[in-house]
Amino acid sequence: MTNVVELLKARKQTVATAESLTAGLLCATLVDTPGASAVVRGGLIVYATELKHELAGVDQQLLDEHGAVHPDVAIQLAEGARNRCKSDWGIGLTGVAGPDPQDGVAPGTVHIGLSGPGVSTVRTITVSGDRTAVRSVSVEKALVLLSEYLLMTGDGNKR
Repeated sequence: MTNVVELLKARKQTVATAESLTAGLLCATLVDTPGASAVVRGGLIVYATELKHELAGVDQQLLDEHGAVHPDVAIQLAEGARNRCKSDWGIGLTGVAGPDPQDGVAPGTVHIGLSGPGVSTVRTITVSGDRTAVRSVSVEKALVLLSEYLLMTGDGNKR
C-alpha cells in the first residue's frame, strides 16, 4: 500500500478523521508513520450516535431517519472532520464491528466517507471476521481509498 503520509507531504496537504467503529484506530495508524505530524491535523472519536451530530456536525434528521450506520453519515463524518479540523482531506468511518447487528445493519458492514478538494465519496465494504478484523480492515480500506485519490491528478487520471 502506498504511504499516505508521504503522499500528503508531497502534495502539502493535511488529513483529519471522524471515527465511529474504529474509535481512533485510523488516526493512530496514520501517526505511527514518522513525519505524520506534518500532515495529520487530528481526529474526532464519535462512537456515541449523538456525538456524530454534536462534534462532527452530522445532520440530526439523517441520524433519526437512517441511524448511525449509513453511507450519508460516513460522508458527513468526513466533511465534519475536514471542516472542524481545518484539513484538506477528511475521512469518516461508520459501521458495525459486531458481533450483533445495529439498527438492523449486519455486522461487518462499513461505510468509509472521503471529503477533499473536489471530492465527496463513500465506499461501502463488507468485512468478515471478529471485531478486531472488522476494525483493522476498515482502517486499511480507508487508507487505500485516500491513497487512490491522492494518486489521481486534477483530471481524475492516475499518475
